Amino acid sequence: MAEAVRPTAFLDRDGTINEKAPGGSGSYVTSWAGFRFLPGAIEAMERLRAAGWRIVVVTNQRGIALGTMTREQVDEIHRRMALLAPVDAVYVCPHDEGECDCRKPDVGLFRAAQRDDPGIDFAHSVVFGDSESDIEAGRRLGCRTVQVGSPPLPTLLRAVHDLLAEPNAA
Repeated sequence: MAEAVRPTAFLDRDGTINEKAPGGSGSYVTSWAGFRFLPGAIEAMERLRAAGWRIVVVTNQRGIALGTMTREQVDEIHRRMALLAPVDAVYVCPHDEGECDCRKPDVGLFRAAQRDDPGIDFAHSVVFGDSESDIEAGRRLGCRTVQVGSPPLPTLLRAVHDLLAEPNAA
């Protein structure tokens, strides 16, 4: 018997769920001590979960390829993040630009999630992210996309509130 379609929220990490590292491009959150949830991010994820959504984090972590941090450090951040916020799965691209098909805006991370969970249907999924590469990945898959971030863009909490207020949001 086929699994019923359950909507999936694909969330970027840095700039969507948590604060980006100070210093701009080329700076990375390298440890749990440097990880700070953005205001409302946990509540947004809890609202999605309460509404029956699957929550998948998809994140480019180029700092691994550059030697700024290890995969183990990134995994530890995600382990701790999942203790505080509802997350079904986390998919990480550890590669530098041009080395793979998983680095957003490519869609390998999303395809891996779908292979691991065949109940994921991109037509019933939303990609939330703060960058154009997040939005482009979602478009390539036929997902709905929502860009979040600094004003005038909505926060993740505002975007989730608006999404769930729509008729047939799932």
